[in-house]
Amino acid sequence: MTTRAVLHLAEHTHTYGLSLSGLSVRGDRMLLAPDEGAALLGLARHSEEDWGDPVELALADLVDLPGGPDEEVDVEGIDVTDGHVWVTGSHSAKRKKVKAGTAPEKVAKRLRKVSAEEPRRLLARLPRGADGLPTAGGVRLPTDARGLFAVLEDDDHLGPFLGIPGKDNGFDVEGLAAIADDRVLLGLRGPVLRGWAVVLELTLGEGDGVLDLLGVRKHFLDLRGLGVRDLVRDGDDLLVLAGPTMVLSRPARVLRICGGAHGLPEAVAADEVETVCELEPGDGEDHPEAIGVLGPGALLVLHDSPAADRLGEHTVAGDVLHGLDVGRG
Repeated sequence: MTTRAVLHLAEHTHTYGLSLSGLSVRGDRMLLAPDEGAALLGLARHSEEDWGDPVELALADLVDLPGGPDEEVDVEGIDVTDGHVWVTGSHSAKRKKVKAGTAPEKVAKRLRKVSAEEPRRLLARLPRGADGLPTAGGVRLPTDARGLFAVLEDDDHLGPFLGIPGKDNGFDVEGLAAIADDRVLLGLRGPVLRGWAVVLELTLGEGDGVLDLLGVRKHFLDLRGLGVRDLVRDGDDLLVLAGPTMVLSRPARVLRICGGAHGLPEAVAADEVETVCELEPGDGEDHPEAIGVLGPGALLVLHDSPAADRLGEHTVAGDVLHGLDVGRG
């Protein structure tokens, strides 16, 4: 059975669309990442199908950002532990979009323009307050020679993709799971390598007010050609929202890797991945983008490019899927 959950976003000082790209649910608190801007939203549970009392949290007030306070971070992954809120940007380069109605002779020129988008290279750990919301005093991974791109620059698998836009099967982070106080998993929408998706495991320390990158391990997942769109811990297991790396509407599914919340082997074969459910994206809209476990048997799915019937003046509706094998933790 599927019902809809209405998220009341209200009016906020930052301008962004109603597409939501990151989601974390812990108890009666939900954290959301709008697809645009540089802010998080905190909501409170009124019921499983109704979330409100929105609080906007400008990331620039919580942590020193790689770019300016109003530059787009493109937050794609959020995870919450007992003491912290972890946040990652997409890290991806961006190709100029061809808007509807563009003259044919201008298409090639627009598609030629690619920007590196350093503000998106955010990986931050924020203190978590008693109300479940992140507070000031966060630390982040530098974007200089101590950062992730510097480590991956000469990597045989990922180095060639760092400058390629995410929607072109380039490097694109879209999921985060904190599996220990000093280890996080970053799920990559792209690149997908000969059908295998990639998850990075980062070991982190802290020094001089920043996160130190102590090690990077690569894990390869046979998701049958799909990339990672979100990661969620579910008890001892890891839930993976899998979808296309390119600009396609389908397929999309939620998968389970048993024991994955504690770490992954170097390679996970297709027969080691359990299918929790298949999802039904729309045609050019309603692309599953983020998932969160609401309780035993209940999974919330939020969408990129949500259909018009999901949108109110300051609300957006996600799908609650009931009767699934989720909520183990």
